Amino acid sequence: MTAAAPLTALSPLDGRYAPAVEALREWFSEMALIRHRLEIEIRWFEALAAEPGLPLPPLGDGERQVLDALLAGFDEAAAAQVKEIEKTINHDVKAVEYYLKERLAGHAALAAAREWVHFALTSEDVNNLAYALMLGRAREQVLLPALVTVSERLAHLARDNAEQPMLARTHGQPASPTTLGKEIAVFYWRLKRQRQEWARLPIFGKCNGAVGNFNAHHVAFPDLDWPAFSERFVGGLGLTWQPLTTQIEAHDFIAEQAHALIRINTILVDLCRDVWQYIGFGYFRQRPALGEVGSSTMPHKVNPIDFENAEGNLGVANALLAHLATKLPISRLQRDLTDSTVLRTLGTALGHSLLAWHALARGLDKLQAEPQKMAADLDATWAVLAEAVQTLMRAYGLPRPYERLKELTRGKPVTQKSLAELIAGLELPNEAKSRLAALTPAAYTGLAASLVRRFLDGD
Repeated sequence: MTAAAPLTALSPLDGRYAPAVEALREWFSEMALIRHRLEIEIRWFEALAAEPGLPLPPLGDGERQVLDALLAGFDEAAAAQVKEIEKTINHDVKAVEYYLKERLAGHAALAAAREWVHFALTSEDVNNLAYALMLGRAREQVLLPALVTVSERLAHLARDNAEQPMLARTHGQPASPTTLGKEIAVFYWRLKRQRQEWARLPIFGKCNGAVGNFNAHHVAFPDLDWPAFSERFVGGLGLTWQPLTTQIEAHDFIAEQAHALIRINTILVDLCRDVWQYIGFGYFRQRPALGEVGSSTMPHKVNPIDFENAEGNLGVANALLAHLATKLPISRLQRDLTDSTVLRTLGTALGHSLLAWHALARGLDKLQAEPQKMAADLDATWAVLAEAVQTLMRAYGLPRPYERLKELTRGKPVTQKSLAELIAGLELPNEAKSRLAALTPAAYTGLAASLVRRFLDGD
Protein backbone atom coordinates (compact mmCIF):
# COMPACT_ATOMS: atom_id res chain seq x y z
CA MET A 1 0.00 0.00 0.00
CA THR A 2 1.51 3.31 -1.07
CA ALA A 3 2.13 5.83 1.72
CA ALA A 4 1.88 9.59 1.42
CA ALA A 5 5.17 11.35 0.74
CA PRO A 6 6.71 11.62 4.23
CA LEU A 7 7.96 15.18 3.80
CA THR A 8 4.57 16.53 2.73
CA ALA A 9 2.27 14.43 4.90
CA LEU A 10 -0.02 16.37 7.22
CA SER A 11 -0.04 13.72 9.94
CA PRO A 12 3.24 12.61 11.54
CA LEU A 13 1.89 9.06 11.44
CA ASP A 14 2.01 9.27 7.64
CA GLY A 15 5.17 11.32 7.62
CA ARG A 16 7.96 11.16 10.17
CA TYR A 17 6.66 8.02 11.88
CA ALA A 18 5.25 6.19 8.86
CA PRO A 19 7.60 3.16 9.09
CA ALA A 20 6.71 2.54 12.74
CA VAL A 21 2.99 2.28 12.07
CA GLU A 22 3.09 0.74 8.61
CA ALA A 23 1.39 -2.44 9.82
CA LEU A 24 -1.78 -0.52 10.69
CA ARG A 25 -2.29 0.69 7.12
CA GLU A 26 -3.59 -2.76 6.31
CA TRP A 27 -6.44 -2.19 8.76
CA PHE A 28 -7.15 1.53 9.12
CA SER A 29 -6.34 3.32 5.88
CA GLU A 30 -9.12 4.60 3.61
CA MET A 31 -8.41 1.73 1.27
CA ALA A 32 -8.68 -0.73 4.17
CA LEU A 33 -12.08 0.67 5.12
CA ILE A 34 -13.32 0.34 1.54
CA ARG A 35 -11.99 -3.22 1.31
CA HIS A 36 -13.72 -4.23 4.52
CA ARG A 37 -16.98 -2.68 3.32
CA LEU A 38 -16.64 -4.71 0.14
CA GLU A 39 -16.03 -7.83 2.23
CA ILE A 40 -19.28 -7.26 4.16
CA GLU A 41 -21.26 -6.69 0.95
CA ILE A 42 -19.87 -9.90 -0.58
CA ARG A 43 -20.40 -12.02 2.53
CA TRP A 44 -23.98 -10.76 2.90
CA PHE A 45 -24.67 -11.57 -0.75
CA GLU A 46 -23.26 -15.08 -0.20
CA ALA A 47 -25.33 -15.54 2.98
CA LEU A 48 -28.51 -14.57 1.14
CA ALA A 49 -27.72 -17.01 -1.65
CA ALA A 50 -27.17 -19.80 0.88
CA GLU A 51 -30.53 -19.24 2.60
CA PRO A 52 -33.16 -21.81 1.43
CA GLY A 53 -36.03 -19.48 2.31
CA LEU A 54 -34.99 -16.88 -0.27
CA PRO A 55 -35.43 -17.03 -4.05
CA LEU A 56 -31.81 -16.20 -4.81
CA PRO A 57 -30.19 -19.23 -6.52
CA PRO A 58 -27.37 -20.87 -4.55
CA LEU A 59 -23.88 -19.93 -5.69
CA GLY A 60 -21.77 -22.52 -7.41
CA ASP A 61 -18.04 -22.98 -6.92
CA GLY A 62 -17.31 -20.77 -9.91
CA GLU A 63 -19.37 -17.88 -8.58
CA ARG A 64 -17.79 -18.13 -5.14
CA GLN A 65 -14.35 -18.15 -6.71
CA VAL A 66 -15.18 -14.97 -8.62
CA LEU A 67 -16.28 -13.25 -5.42
CA ASP A 68 -13.24 -14.44 -3.47
CA ALA A 69 -10.94 -13.29 -6.26
CA LEU A 70 -12.65 -9.92 -6.35
CA LEU A 71 -11.93 -9.43 -2.67
CA ALA A 72 -8.42 -10.91 -2.73
CA GLY A 73 -7.44 -8.80 -5.71
CA PHE A 74 -8.78 -5.54 -4.33
CA ASP A 75 -5.90 -3.10 -4.71
CA GLU A 76 -5.25 0.64 -4.91
CA ALA A 77 -6.54 0.83 -8.46
CA ALA A 78 -9.79 -0.80 -7.40
CA ALA A 79 -10.08 1.51 -4.40
CA ALA A 80 -9.55 4.48 -6.72
CA GLN A 81 -12.48 3.27 -8.85
CA VAL A 82 -14.70 3.23 -5.77
CA LYS A 83 -13.60 6.76 -4.91
CA GLU A 84 -14.45 7.90 -8.45
CA ILE A 85 -17.98 6.54 -8.05
CA GLU A 86 -18.21 8.32 -4.70
CA LYS A 87 -17.30 11.65 -6.32
CA THR A 88 -20.46 11.43 -8.40
CA ILE A 89 -22.95 10.07 -5.89
CA ASN A 90 -21.41 11.57 -2.72
CA HIS A 91 -22.02 8.43 -0.64
CA ASP A 92 -19.11 6.24 0.40
CA VAL A 93 -20.99 3.01 1.20
CA LYS A 94 -23.28 3.24 -1.84
CA ALA A 95 -20.15 3.64 -3.96
CA VAL A 96 -18.97 0.22 -2.78
CA GLU A 97 -22.36 -1.28 -3.67
CA TYR A 98 -22.23 0.20 -7.18
CA TYR A 99 -18.62 -0.94 -7.63
CA LEU A 100 -19.56 -4.51 -6.71
CA LYS A 101 -22.54 -4.52 -9.05
CA GLU A 102 -20.32 -3.32 -11.90
CA ARG A 103 -17.87 -6.14 -11.23
CA LEU A 104 -20.66 -8.73 -11.20
CA ALA A 105 -22.08 -7.50 -14.50
CA GLY A 106 -19.41 -9.39 -16.43
CA HIS A 107 -20.39 -12.79 -15.03
CA ALA A 108 -23.67 -14.23 -16.30
CA ALA A 109 -24.84 -16.08 -13.20
CA LEU A 110 -23.82 -13.27 -10.87
CA ALA A 111 -25.13 -10.50 -13.10
CA ALA A 112 -28.64 -11.94 -12.91
CA ALA A 113 -28.53 -11.75 -9.13
CA ARG A 114 -26.73 -8.46 -8.66
CA GLU A 115 -29.76 -6.57 -7.34
CA TRP A 116 -29.43 -8.77 -4.27
CA VAL A 117 -26.23 -6.86 -3.49
CA HIS A 118 -26.96 -4.64 -0.46
CA PHE A 119 -30.41 -6.24 -0.10
CA ALA A 120 -32.24 -4.75 2.95
CA LEU A 121 -29.01 -3.30 4.29
CA THR A 122 -28.52 0.16 5.65
CA SER A 123 -25.11 1.79 5.33
CA GLU A 124 -24.51 1.37 9.03
CA ASP A 125 -24.95 -2.39 8.73
CA VAL A 126 -21.96 -2.36 6.42
CA ASN A 127 -19.98 0.24 8.35
CA ASN A 128 -20.31 -1.16 11.85
CA LEU A 129 -19.31 -4.62 10.68
CA ALA A 130 -16.39 -3.26 8.67
CA TYR A 131 -15.02 -1.31 11.63
CA ALA A 132 -15.57 -4.26 13.94
CA LEU A 133 -13.51 -6.51 11.65
CA MET A 134 -10.82 -3.85 11.27
CA LEU A 135 -10.48 -3.38 15.02
CA GLY A 136 -10.55 -7.08 15.82
CA ARG A 137 -8.01 -8.04 13.19
CA ALA A 138 -5.66 -5.18 14.04
CA ARG A 139 -5.88 -6.09 17.72
CA GLU A 140 -4.94 -9.72 17.07
CA GLN A 141 -2.37 -9.28 14.32
CA VAL A 142 -0.62 -6.00 15.15
CA LEU A 143 -1.47 -4.44 18.49
CA LEU A 144 -1.42 -7.36 20.92
CA PRO A 145 1.88 -8.69 19.49
CA ALA A 146 3.43 -5.23 19.96
CA LEU A 147 2.31 -5.19 23.60
CA VAL A 148 3.66 -8.70 24.10
CA THR A 149 7.04 -7.43 22.90
CA VAL A 150 6.98 -4.70 25.57
CA SER A 151 6.02 -7.32 28.18
CA GLU A 152 8.87 -9.59 27.12
CA ARG A 153 11.36 -6.73 27.45
CA LEU A 154 10.03 -5.98 30.94
CA ALA A 155 10.17 -9.64 32.00
CA HIS A 156 13.76 -9.95 30.77
CA LEU A 157 14.80 -6.78 32.60
CA ALA A 158 13.02 -7.87 35.78
CA ARG A 159 14.59 -11.32 35.84
CA ASP A 160 18.08 -10.02 35.12
CA ASN A 161 17.84 -7.55 37.99
CA ALA A 162 15.70 -9.51 40.43
CA GLU A 163 18.43 -9.43 43.10
CA GLN A 164 19.90 -6.02 42.34
CA PRO A 165 19.39 -3.92 45.52
CA MET A 166 18.12 -0.41 44.99
CA LEU A 167 17.03 2.43 47.23
CA ALA A 168 13.28 2.90 47.00
CA ARG A 169 11.71 6.34 47.10
CA THR A 170 8.28 7.18 48.40
CA HIS A 171 7.22 10.82 48.11
CA GLY A 172 10.61 11.25 46.42
CA GLN A 173 12.40 10.49 49.70
CA PRO A 174 14.62 7.52 50.61
CA ALA A 175 12.49 4.55 51.66
CA SER A 176 12.94 0.88 52.50
CA PRO A 177 15.19 -0.74 49.88
CA THR A 178 13.83 -2.87 47.07
CA THR A 179 15.36 -4.50 44.03
CA LEU A 180 15.44 -3.02 40.56
CA GLY A 181 13.99 -6.19 39.09
CA LYS A 182 11.03 -6.23 41.45
CA GLU A 183 10.09 -2.65 40.57
CA ILE A 184 10.18 -3.50 36.86
CA ALA A 185 8.20 -6.68 37.57
CA VAL A 186 5.40 -4.55 39.03
CA PHE A 187 4.92 -2.92 35.62
CA TYR A 188 5.11 -6.29 33.87
CA TRP A 189 2.37 -7.65 36.13
CA ARG A 190 0.11 -4.62 35.71
CA LEU A 191 0.53 -4.64 31.93
CA LYS A 192 -0.07 -8.37 31.68
CA ARG A 193 -3.41 -8.14 33.48
CA GLN A 194 -4.70 -5.22 31.44
CA ARG A 195 -3.48 -6.76 28.18
CA GLN A 196 -5.37 -9.95 28.97
CA GLU A 197 -8.49 -7.99 29.90
CA TRP A 198 -8.32 -6.12 26.60
CA ALA A 199 -7.81 -9.32 24.59
CA ARG A 200 -10.93 -10.84 26.15
CA LEU A 201 -13.26 -7.96 25.31
CA PRO A 202 -15.87 -9.04 22.73
CA ILE A 203 -16.30 -7.16 19.47
CA PHE A 204 -19.91 -6.62 18.51
CA GLY A 205 -21.71 -6.22 15.21
CA LYS A 206 -25.30 -5.68 14.07
CA CYS A 207 -27.14 -6.26 10.82
CA ASN A 208 -30.81 -5.34 11.23
CA GLY A 209 -31.68 -2.56 8.83
CA ALA A 210 -32.52 1.11 8.82
CA VAL A 211 -33.66 1.51 12.43
CA GLY A 212 -32.80 -1.91 13.83
CA ASN A 213 -36.20 -3.56 13.36
CA PHE A 214 -35.71 -5.62 10.17
CA ASN A 215 -38.49 -3.52 8.62
CA ALA A 216 -37.53 -4.08 4.99
CA HIS A 217 -36.47 -7.69 5.59
CA HIS A 218 -39.79 -8.59 7.18
CA VAL A 219 -42.03 -6.92 4.62
CA ALA A 220 -40.17 -8.67 1.80
CA PHE A 221 -40.00 -12.15 3.38
CA PRO A 222 -42.19 -12.28 6.49
CA ASP A 223 -41.76 -16.01 7.07
CA LEU A 224 -37.99 -15.88 7.48
CA ASP A 225 -36.55 -15.62 11.00
CA TRP A 226 -34.44 -12.57 10.24
CA PRO A 227 -32.96 -12.12 13.74
CA ALA A 228 -31.67 -15.69 13.61
CA PHE A 229 -30.34 -15.11 10.09
CA SER A 230 -28.61 -11.93 11.26
CA GLU A 231 -27.11 -13.68 14.27
CA ARG A 232 -25.68 -16.44 12.06
CA PHE A 233 -24.27 -13.90 9.64
CA VAL A 234 -22.61 -11.71 12.27
CA GLY A 235 -21.31 -14.73 14.16
CA GLY A 236 -19.90 -16.14 10.93
CA LEU A 237 -17.73 -13.04 10.66
CA GLY A 238 -16.19 -13.87 14.03
CA LEU A 239 -18.12 -11.12 15.84
CA THR A 240 -20.59 -11.09 18.72
CA TRP A 241 -24.13 -10.37 17.58
CA GLN A 242 -25.83 -7.24 18.89
CA PRO A 243 -29.59 -7.95 18.92
CA LEU A 244 -31.09 -4.57 19.91
CA THR A 245 -29.99 -1.35 18.25
CA THR A 246 -31.23 1.79 16.55
CA GLN A 247 -29.87 2.38 13.06
CA ILE A 248 -26.39 2.16 14.55
CA GLU A 249 -24.61 -0.33 16.74
CA ALA A 250 -24.23 1.81 19.87
CA HIS A 251 -20.42 1.61 19.89
CA ASP A 252 -20.35 0.72 23.58
CA PHE A 253 -17.86 -2.01 22.80
CA ILE A 254 -15.54 0.51 21.13
CA ALA A 255 -15.76 2.59 24.30
CA GLU A 256 -14.79 -0.53 26.25
CA GLN A 257 -11.85 -1.09 23.92
CA ALA A 258 -10.79 2.55 24.23
CA HIS A 259 -10.99 2.49 28.02
CA ALA A 260 -8.95 -0.72 28.13
CA LEU A 261 -6.29 0.91 25.96
CA ILE A 262 -6.33 4.04 28.12
CA ARG A 263 -5.56 1.88 31.17
CA ILE A 264 -2.76 0.12 29.31
CA ASN A 265 -1.29 3.38 28.07
CA THR A 266 -1.56 4.99 31.51
CA ILE A 267 0.45 2.15 33.03
CA LEU A 268 3.06 2.68 30.34
CA VAL A 269 3.18 6.44 31.00
CA ASP A 270 3.91 5.55 34.62
CA LEU A 271 6.66 3.19 33.45
CA CYS A 272 8.19 5.81 31.15
CA ARG A 273 8.38 8.36 33.94
CA ASP A 274 9.92 5.93 36.43
CA VAL A 275 12.53 4.68 33.98
CA TRP A 276 13.27 8.30 33.02
CA GLN A 277 13.95 8.98 36.72
CA TYR A 278 16.08 5.87 37.14
CA ILE A 279 18.18 6.95 34.17
CA GLY A 280 18.52 10.37 35.78
CA PHE A 281 19.62 8.79 39.06
CA GLY A 282 22.23 6.81 37.16
CA TYR A 283 20.63 3.46 38.01
CA PHE A 284 20.31 2.68 34.33
CA ARG A 285 22.80 3.38 31.58
CA GLN A 286 21.56 3.49 28.00
CA ARG A 287 23.61 1.69 25.40
CA PRO A 288 24.18 4.38 22.75
CA ALA A 289 23.28 3.68 19.16
CA LEU A 290 26.19 3.96 16.77
CA GLY A 291 26.23 7.38 15.15
CA GLU A 292 23.39 8.75 17.26
CA VAL A 293 23.60 12.33 18.57
CA GLY A 294 22.18 13.14 22.01
CA SER A 295 22.46 16.91 21.93
CA SER A 296 23.26 19.53 19.31
CA THR A 297 25.76 21.14 21.67
CA MET A 298 26.63 18.62 24.43
CA PRO A 299 28.43 15.66 22.85
CA HIS A 300 28.40 13.53 26.01
CA LYS A 301 24.62 13.20 26.29
CA VAL A 302 22.62 10.02 25.78
CA ASN A 303 19.10 11.29 26.28
CA PRO A 304 16.16 9.02 27.26
CA ILE A 305 14.43 9.96 24.02
CA ASP A 306 12.66 6.63 23.51
CA PHE A 307 10.86 6.99 26.82
CA GLU A 308 10.08 10.65 26.17
CA ASN A 309 8.77 9.85 22.70
CA ALA A 310 6.66 7.02 24.13
CA GLU A 311 5.23 9.19 26.90
CA GLY A 312 4.26 11.95 24.47
CA ASN A 313 2.54 9.61 22.05
CA LEU A 314 0.75 7.75 24.83
CA GLY A 315 -0.72 11.08 25.87
CA VAL A 316 -1.92 11.87 22.35
CA ALA A 317 -3.39 8.39 22.01
CA ASN A 318 -5.24 8.61 25.29
CA ALA A 319 -6.70 12.00 24.43
CA LEU A 320 -8.16 10.55 21.22
CA LEU A 321 -9.26 7.34 22.91
CA ALA A 322 -11.04 9.29 25.63
CA HIS A 323 -12.99 11.23 22.99
CA LEU A 324 -13.87 8.03 21.15
CA ALA A 325 -15.09 6.46 24.40
CA THR A 326 -17.29 9.40 25.40
CA LYS A 327 -18.54 10.45 21.96
CA LEU A 328 -19.26 7.27 20.06
CA PRO A 329 -21.94 5.83 22.40
CA ILE A 330 -23.99 9.01 21.98
CA SER A 331 -26.27 9.40 18.94
CA ARG A 332 -29.34 11.60 18.64
CA LEU A 333 -32.55 9.54 18.49
CA GLN A 334 -32.20 6.72 15.98
CA ARG A 335 -29.18 8.14 14.13
CA ASP A 336 -26.93 11.09 13.55
CA LEU A 337 -23.69 11.22 11.60
CA THR A 338 -21.36 12.63 14.24
CA ASP A 339 -19.93 9.16 14.84
CA SER A 340 -18.85 8.76 11.20
CA THR A 341 -16.05 11.30 11.19
CA VAL A 342 -14.98 10.40 14.73
CA LEU A 343 -14.66 6.71 13.86
CA ARG A 344 -12.13 7.63 11.20
CA THR A 345 -9.73 8.70 13.97
CA LEU A 346 -9.71 5.22 15.49
CA GLY A 347 -6.67 4.28 13.43
CA THR A 348 -4.93 7.49 14.50
CA ALA A 349 -5.47 6.71 18.19
CA LEU A 350 -4.18 3.19 17.67
CA GLY A 351 -1.31 4.50 15.56
CA HIS A 352 -0.03 6.77 18.33
CA SER A 353 -0.37 3.86 20.78
CA LEU A 354 1.59 1.54 18.50
CA LEU A 355 4.24 4.20 17.90
CA ALA A 356 4.66 4.59 21.66
CA TRP A 357 4.87 0.84 22.27
CA HIS A 358 7.58 0.47 19.64
CA ALA A 359 9.57 3.33 21.18
CA LEU A 360 9.18 1.85 24.65
CA ALA A 361 10.34 -1.61 23.56
CA ARG A 362 13.31 -0.02 21.83
CA GLY A 363 14.19 2.00 24.92
CA LEU A 364 13.88 -0.97 27.28
CA ASP A 365 16.21 -2.95 25.05
CA LYS A 366 18.93 -0.31 25.51
CA LEU A 367 18.91 -0.30 29.32
CA GLN A 368 21.86 -1.56 31.32
CA ALA A 369 21.75 -1.55 35.13
CA GLU A 370 24.48 0.32 37.04
CA PRO A 371 25.00 -1.63 40.30
CA GLN A 372 27.76 0.66 41.60
CA LYS A 373 25.56 3.75 41.53
CA MET A 374 22.74 1.92 43.31
CA ALA A 375 25.18 0.56 45.89
CA ALA A 376 26.56 4.04 46.57
CA ASP A 377 23.10 5.48 47.21
CA LEU A 378 22.22 2.60 49.53
CA ASP A 379 25.47 2.94 51.46
CA ALA A 380 24.75 6.63 52.00
CA THR A 381 21.27 5.99 53.44
CA TRP A 382 21.53 3.88 56.59
CA ALA A 383 18.47 5.62 58.01
CA VAL A 384 16.27 3.29 55.96
CA LEU A 385 17.06 0.54 58.47
CA ALA A 386 15.11 2.43 61.15
CA GLU A 387 12.03 0.55 59.95
CA ALA A 388 13.69 -2.78 60.68
CA VAL A 389 14.85 -1.68 64.12
CA GLN A 390 11.49 -0.33 65.29
CA THR A 391 9.70 -3.41 63.94
CA LEU A 392 11.87 -5.78 65.98
CA MET A 393 11.38 -3.53 69.00
CA ARG A 394 7.63 -3.96 68.52
CA ALA A 395 8.04 -7.72 68.18
CA TYR A 396 9.79 -7.89 71.55
CA GLY A 397 7.37 -5.54 73.32
CA LEU A 398 9.66 -2.57 73.82
CA PRO A 399 7.78 0.66 74.61
CA ARG A 400 7.25 3.44 72.02
CA PRO A 401 9.50 1.88 69.33
CA TYR A 402 8.31 4.05 66.45
CA GLU A 403 8.54 7.24 68.47
CA ARG A 404 12.03 6.43 69.80
CA LEU A 405 13.38 5.72 66.31
CA LYS A 406 11.70 8.83 64.99
CA GLU A 407 13.47 10.95 67.62
CA LEU A 408 16.82 9.40 66.75
CA THR A 409 16.60 9.37 62.95
CA ARG A 410 14.02 11.79 61.47
CA GLY A 411 15.79 14.58 59.64
CA LYS A 412 19.15 13.61 61.17
CA PRO A 413 22.23 12.03 59.60
CA VAL A 414 22.35 8.31 60.30
CA THR A 415 25.57 6.39 59.67
CA GLN A 416 26.49 2.77 59.99
CA LYS A 417 28.32 3.59 63.21
CA SER A 418 25.51 5.61 64.80
CA LEU A 419 22.97 2.93 63.92
CA ALA A 420 25.19 0.22 65.40
CA GLU A 421 25.47 2.20 68.62
CA LEU A 422 21.70 2.62 68.73
CA ILE A 423 21.15 -1.12 68.26
CA ALA A 424 23.71 -1.99 70.94
CA GLY A 425 21.84 0.10 73.50
CA LEU A 426 18.44 -1.50 72.92
CA GLU A 427 16.85 -3.85 75.46
CA LEU A 428 16.70 -6.69 72.95
CA PRO A 429 17.86 -10.31 73.13
CA ASN A 430 21.35 -10.82 71.75
CA GLU A 431 19.99 -12.88 68.86
CA ALA A 432 17.80 -9.99 67.76
CA LYS A 433 20.62 -7.49 68.17
CA SER A 434 22.91 -9.68 66.07
CA ARG A 435 20.29 -9.94 63.37
CA LEU A 436 19.91 -6.16 63.24
CA ALA A 437 23.65 -5.53 63.42
CA ALA A 438 24.19 -7.77 60.38
CA LEU A 439 21.76 -5.76 58.28
CA THR A 440 22.91 -3.37 55.58
CA PRO A 441 20.71 -1.24 53.35
CA ALA A 442 21.63 -3.48 50.40
CA ALA A 443 20.62 -6.60 52.31
CA TYR A 444 17.30 -5.15 53.52
CA THR A 445 15.19 -5.97 50.48
CA GLY A 446 12.75 -8.41 52.04
CA LEU A 447 11.29 -10.91 49.60
CA ALA A 448 11.75 -8.69 46.55
CA ALA A 449 13.92 -11.13 44.59
CA SER A 450 11.79 -14.15 45.42
CA LEU A 451 8.63 -12.28 44.40
CA VAL A 452 10.09 -11.77 40.94
CA ARG A 453 10.99 -15.43 40.61
CA ARG A 454 7.65 -16.60 42.03
CA PHE A 455 5.41 -14.53 39.82
CA LEU A 456 7.44 -14.27 36.61
CA ASP A 457 9.02 -17.70 36.27
CA GLY A 458 5.67 -19.27 35.44
CA ASP A 459 5.03 -16.79 32.60
